[in-house]
Amino acid sequence: MTFRIHGEETHLSMEALSFIIEAWEEAICAGHEPDTVAGASIFAALTDLVSTYGEQEVSKMARDLADRIDEGAFTLNRVTQ
Repeated sequence: MTFRIHGEETHLSMEALSFIIEAWEEAICAGHEPDTVAGASIFAALTDLVSTYGEQEVSKMARDLADRIDEGAFTLNRVTQ
């Protein structure tokens, strides 16, 4: 998996992703709703990215996410014809 920032693709570490998934599952098991966990996760990710790359770069990355969502980049178990 990749995401684009500063015009370059950055590969996600599968180990890092497994930590996030584990924390997500713990939050759900603790009784938090998935949309609440998602909102908190997005907030944490964006604040960290803004601290690292600045508001303008992260804003551009977030705008680019709309196209990737529309293209199915984040859809699991997608059926293609």
